[in-house]
Amino acid sequence: MKITPLFHLLLTASLLTGPVVTLAQIPGLGSLGGVLNGNQTGNTGGILGAGLSDSQIGSGLKEVLAVGTQKAVKLVSAPGGYLDNPAIRIPLPKDVQPAERLLRDAGQGARVDNFVASMNHAAESAAPEAAGIFSDAVKAMTIDDARRLLNGGDTSITDYFKAKTSDKLAAAFRPHVVAAMKTNGVADKFQALQGSMPKLPFGLGASSGGFDINTYVVNGALNGLFYMLGQQEKQIRTNPAAQTTSLLKQVFGKP
Repeated sequence: MKITPLFHLLLTASLLTGPVVTLAQIPGLGSLGGVLNGNQTGNTGGILGAGLSDSQIGSGLKEVLAVGTQKAVKLVSAPGGYLDNPAIRIPLPKDVQPAERLLRDAGQGARVDNFVASMNHAAESAAPEAAGIFSDAVKAMTIDDARRLLNGGDTSITDYFKAKTSDKLAAAFRPHVVAAMKTNGVADKFQALQGSMPKLPFGLGASSGGFDINTYVVNGALNGLFYMLGQQEKQIRTNPAAQTTSLLKQVFGKP
């Protein structure tokens, strides 16, 4: 951009005596404010958060957490939240999957369906534990993290939370999963499926002696939760209708 004498005079005056005129009021210079604030592309798809304070950016990320987590947890913890959503439904363990058709043909279809439903209902019962743990993760976030995540990929905030909270979430989810699995007899149903499998070709299940069905369901529950949180983050970043608060509009709205 060529700096004219007029612009040089106005800029110098503004630095010495205060903003006697705004850049937006000068024809053709409306986008320069974005450049001076670190937004090298001005108002045409530039850097999110340009010109915002550290406090505003940090609050904006907390708002994503509050809005995104609330919606994601509500979706996955509802009856059928996992089971009725093909994107996050917890499937049969890999050792059983190749034999599913054979099990159904052998009259074990209802047993397979009950086992899958029980795993997914256990995940639904554990999901509400996520909200508080996500909030704790935000407190440890630095402003450098915040600015990087703000302008990262469509799920960069979700990925950050996944890295920071997976271990704590797994520990919090496990008691709920174990209790629900015990109530629904999931372990017994899995053992019954395994007991049926040696009678079928391939001898599947023989290698599953050390398989932990509770850990399998906990991991499936976390994967589904983070997937749904990622979908909410994408919506907030790209869809103005999902920017449901003034702060979200300010931080994630188009510059």
